[in-house]
Amino acid sequence: MGTRVAVIFYSATGNVHRLAQAVAEGAASRNADVRLRRVPELAPDSAIDANPAWRVHADATKHEVPEATLEDLEWATAYAFGTPTRFGNVASQLKQFIDSTGGLWQAGVFHNKPATSFTSAMNRHGGQESTLLALNNVFYHWGSIIVPPGYTDPLLFASGGNPYGTSWPSGGGEGPDEATLESARYQGRHLTDIADRLRG
Repeated sequence: MGTRVAVIFYSATGNVHRLAQAVAEGAASRNADVRLRRVPELAPDSAIDANPAWRVHADATKHEVPEATLEDLEWATAYAFGTPTRFGNVASQLKQFIDSTGGLWQAGVFHNKPATSFTSAMNRHGGQESTLLALNNVFYHWGSIIVPPGYTDPLLFASGGNPYGTSWPSGGGEGPDEATLESARYQGRHLTDIADRLRG
């Protein structure tokens, strides 16, 4: 049985979704079984409709990407979580899903499983690092093994060199550039390599 990676994310306008796809591609390139899953949307239609990009992305992914379940977490032997920054913290949609994992936590499902995180914010200093650190706090409580990209490959510098996890300052424009996507693919490969080593 190979490494099984669950890439769980929330994305409003698509930036984190694209990063999640790249992380999944990186893990799959190492022959991992990968599940790409989005968490349920909590925002009301009025909020989504107020941002055309949000509405387009919500409609486009509604049937394209399955919703995450607790079974996906039980199935996986490694985790990658992605969220946009919300005031330097985890988006409520992803946090709500995480808050439903108490039973799995009590059962020890997450013990010694590697986990990594990635994010996007509008501004370069819009809270990416604090968001990743906040998400990593969950992994501490779970007893997981945090796997940051660090500075373990020169390609990471081309995308800004964030040692905590891949991050993209969207600036309200186009999606992640190729250097950032390659960093996300590397993060997926790195996570899988560490998971493979832990499995022996």
